[in-house]
Amino acid sequence: MAEIRERDNAAGLSEREPAVVEPRHETEADDKDPEVYVVEPLLPQRLRRPSDLLRFIAALLALAAVVLLSLVAKQTLNGLAGDVAEGANLVPNLLSRVAAFLGGGAVLIVPVAFAVERVFHRDGLRVAEGLIAAIIGLVGSFLIGEWVMSSDAAGDLRQLLTGNRPGVEPFNTLLASVVAYSTAVRISRRPTWRALIWTVIALDVLSLFTSKQLTLPSAMVTIVAGMAIGYGTLYGVGSPNTRPPGTAVIAALRKLSFQPVSARRIEDDHQGSRRYAIGLHDGSSLDVTVLDRDRQVAGLPYRLWRRIRLNSETRRRAIRSLRAELEREALMAYAAQAAGASTPRLLGTSEVGTEAALLAYEHLSTRPLDALPDSEIDDDLLAQIWEQLELLRLQRLAHRRLTGDSIHVDAEGRVVLTDARSGEIAAGDLLLRLDVVQLLTYLALRVGAERSVASAARVVGEDALAGAMPLLQKIALTRQTRSALAKDKGLLSAIREQIEALKPQAKIEEIRLERFRPRTLVTIIASTLAAYFLLSQLSQVNLVTVITTANWAWSLLALAASFVSFIAAALMLRGFVPEPLPLRRTVLVQFASSFVKLVAPPAVGAVAINTRYLQKRGIPPASAVASVGASQLVMLIAHISLLLLFAYITGSNTATSFTPTRGLVLVMLAVAVLIVAVLGVPPLRRMLTKRLRSLFSNVLPRLLDVLQSPRKMFEGFAGTVMITIAFVTCLDACVSAFGGDISFTAVAVVFLTANAIGSAAPTPGGLGAVELALAGGLTVAGIDSAVATSAVLLYRLLTFWLPVLPGWAAFTWLQRHEAL
Repeated sequence: MAEIRERDNAAGLSEREPAVVEPRHETEADDKDPEVYVVEPLLPQRLRRPSDLLRFIAALLALAAVVLLSLVAKQTLNGLAGDVAEGANLVPNLLSRVAAFLGGGAVLIVPVAFAVERVFHRDGLRVAEGLIAAIIGLVGSFLIGEWVMSSDAAGDLRQLLTGNRPGVEPFNTLLASVVAYSTAVRISRRPTWRALIWTVIALDVLSLFTSKQLTLPSAMVTIVAGMAIGYGTLYGVGSPNTRPPGTAVIAALRKLSFQPVSARRIEDDHQGSRRYAIGLHDGSSLDVTVLDRDRQVAGLPYRLWRRIRLNSETRRRAIRSLRAELEREALMAYAAQAAGASTPRLLGTSEVGTEAALLAYEHLSTRPLDALPDSEIDDDLLAQIWEQLELLRLQRLAHRRLTGDSIHVDAEGRVVLTDARSGEIAAGDLLLRLDVVQLLTYLALRVGAERSVASAARVVGEDALAGAMPLLQKIALTRQTRSALAKDKGLLSAIREQIEALKPQAKIEEIRLERFRPRTLVTIIASTLAAYFLLSQLSQVNLVTVITTANWAWSLLALAASFVSFIAAALMLRGFVPEPLPLRRTVLVQFASSFVKLVAPPAVGAVAINTRYLQKRGIPPASAVASVGASQLVMLIAHISLLLLFAYITGSNTATSFTPTRGLVLVMLAVAVLIVAVLGVPPLRRMLTKRLRSLFSNVLPRLLDVLQSPRKMFEGFAGTVMITIAFVTCLDACVSAFGGDISFTAVAVVFLTANAIGSAAPTPGGLGAVELALAGGLTVAGIDSAVATSAVLLYRLLTFWLPVLPGWAAFTWLQRHEAL
């Protein structure tokens, strides 16, 4: 690192001479300064603030939450309303009348007084915005109230808001318009007026509630709806633009003792902050960044999503005040200068009124790395970039945005780092490693993985690269880099291979940056819907009655068939693995997979645990994946073949009560539509091809190994067929246990169809999807819906829920004996 500092000092980067600034005397008047014409586009008179839109959305969500919670917790809410009414009745009658008079009158007087005060201060436009919101609140609450009172579909909502009391409005129109007005005039920014208006609103609500003109849910819904209308009006009509113009920026710079003579607005930065090129009296220049208060919430949904999704060490604060943003960028800029890094010097900071702040940097004539052709990025330039990063890392500074627009090159070919706002001081090891990963990936996109890794190894060392390798994940990169990786999906793997070639003995520990993946949300939502449908099924039958009325002989047969399915699964796995596997332990692995199904989709859990088991048996990972893939491929082929076979037998058997014409045609039509959708939509086709290729890439050689042993081949194919027969027998016995009359082949068609649907469902064990598909299929086959539901519940009890306890015991035992 001494070499890095010596070279930078020789180049004059780390020890620049401070800019010479003419001191000004306090007696100088601002009007003696020459007028500076600022070249910039006219700022719009009104703008739609992202903060108003976010507040409007938040108010709508709060309104929906209040309504839903009120509908769910009716008893609790009624009890609370009763307690409030009982407490209000204890208030002396005179005091109650005074409160009602003050609340009812002041709820009109206070908004009028605020309007008069604003008009005297020549702020009548704000009052006009408030009146628009009040009119919308008045009309909107009246129309919605009329719909609630007259519509049959809103019966529950009417009961909630009015309590079926005569003369009670669902929405208090006056209260809604007052809240909308108060929100639109931004009365919340005036502490005295804010306290006054909410006091009179509370008094008005109390008086209306005690006089039985308003219910507690109606009051809450009215207030939240009024706030939503106010914020929606603000965003719709826009707000006066309070951003300071360029002339205010010039005035703030003069207070910092600079003497501007020219000013020109240049392209905004990546966060939407304004930037100005300022020419000074002494011939030097400044680059000024202006932070506008109304831009502080820009991109908030994305930052919130990242904050929720990533672990606490990598996430940033989603919302930061203007002062905090100013201090953060200034502190990072000073720290980078102290570290000896080549960055534009921060010469001054200042607030510009109450709505903005500025940071003045020395101007350096540079070009962003994005503007350089790949041919100009030589090994010397790559080394300089890594040296700048190493200077920051030595002082525990994380840049956090090493992209082509924050890495610049000056006229002499020296590297300059910009955009310090995203950085962190006193950064932890994880953030420092993330910087290495980001820079590795960006440079690999420009010059290839080999040159990127080689240049990094020469400066930061092979150990730093090995430590960063577990973080080579898309989620760790900036948004721009992730977008670029979409065109080169194999780049991260290529970088890993280059690092492994340098440090083959490096121990790679797994680091999980994500709290959850987006598909986890899909699973949660699907599980919630599945639980809802399952509960709706359970509400139709009595589970105790289901168990006690079932024929025990058929139930024992179903239980035996369920147990046989685990032996069949073990035989199938043994058959597709050329290496010997003990039968007892392999059966235990299949029981353990039933426990894993509680937290994973059915196919995923079985594949993962079988692959892990084979790896623990000493089988190489590629061969283990290929063996499990071969078994899944043969299982898929057998599944389709048996479905077609049983469907044909069922259709040709006229003695059965099952008429497959409509049901079978619907199933085949649904399968055809699914195939057309998957093959006809390019993204779906590519996703399916990628999944199948990764799963079955080494399947054919593994199948050829199996075919060389007749015993293995028989064992594998026999186990595959036995699984299907065992499950069909179990379902058929469950139907017979409740007196259902249906052919075995018809039950097979229903099971095979429902199993395919359950395997595609993202819920754990296909929960919800399997039950709906089985019950629907049996009903279409001619079974009474109550019998079909009871049979399906018994089937799922025996095949899904009952094996969980022995599966957990098997899973624990296998882990203790290092078999998983």
